Amino acid sequence: MGELFSYGFFEGSSTLNSTCSSFVTEGTVCLPPVKIPFYFSLRQNLFDGIPDTHIALAAPVLAYWLLSFVFYCLDISGWRWLDKYRIHDSEEVKSRNLATPWEVARAVLLQHATQTVLGLAWLAESPEISVARCQSEMEALGRTLVWVARRLLGEETGMIFLELRGPGITHWLYWWGIPAVQILFALFIVDTWQYFLHRLMHTNRYLYKKIHSVHHRLYVPYAFGALYNHPFEGFLLDSAGAAFAESLSRLSVRQTIFLFAFSTCKTVDDHCGYSLPFDPFQMMSGNNADYHDIHHQAVGIKSNFSQPFFVHWDVLLGTRMTRKDIQDRRNKVKKS
Repeated sequence: MGELFSYGFFEGSSTLNSTCSSFVTEGTVCLPPVKIPFYFSLRQNLFDGIPDTHIALAAPVLAYWLLSFVFYCLDISGWRWLDKYRIHDSEEVKSRNLATPWEVARAVLLQHATQTVLGLAWLAESPEISVARCQSEMEALGRTLVWVARRLLGEETGMIFLELRGPGITHWLYWWGIPAVQILFALFIVDTWQYFLHRLMHTNRYLYKKIHSVHHRLYVPYAFGALYNHPFEGFLLDSAGAAFAESLSRLSVRQTIFLFAFSTCKTVDDHCGYSLPFDPFQMMSGNNADYHDIHHQAVGIKSNFSQPFFVHWDVLLGTRMTRKDIQDRRNKVKKS
């Protein structure tokens, strides 16, 4: 491959050898100069002197407290227009919750310390980031595309298709398609891990009494109580689940930064105590603050185990409960 390309690092592009005239050539592929998308930086670390692995560990902690602070400001704002979006009034938070704010904060700080130590042992430094590396990986992807196209479309049709679309498809797959699938797969792993462990902690009396009942001391959830858990649950459900999702989906360190920060924001938002029609996290799926609030109530404690992204496991396994289901149940009780 080295004879086909000479690499230039000015403005993040490489120089294509003029002898390369087609996409498939001499058992390999020929690609145009690398075009770096807007979201990617060729810097080895996003911030000078700070490894990206440290950013990946700091991002969820900062995201947690910053977003919690936003909702805390809403809680104390006194804005009357917010009342119609509150799932519970402020007095319920004070009277029905069994954990003090200090107990909650202390447990969350312990969880953050645990996940940071785990991350330091788990995450590996990024490999060298360069145009040459990107070009090499894209060539390997292009060769895989050639193999697939020839077998699906046949030799002649496949080669015609590859000459027309090969470079563009390779670029799209490398920079957009595969990274998006990796992230979605990571979200699926997190959801799957949390659903089945969360459900187990409700169906096993010992696990619920000794471990998961700690989280349910917050009968009325609020933002910075999202990670108020028993330390073992925090390690197993949250930290280990995120680590496995990162590993199984083979995320880069920068994708890991996004996954950790995004999942943290979604978890905080799910416990925020507001049903906000303009909240992007609550617009992305039916698994939102109101959905999870049902789980924290006595009527829904055996339902709505899915968290934090989607509701497919609840739907498939018959554990989903909506506000309409609750109202229908109350109507039946009244009639009887």
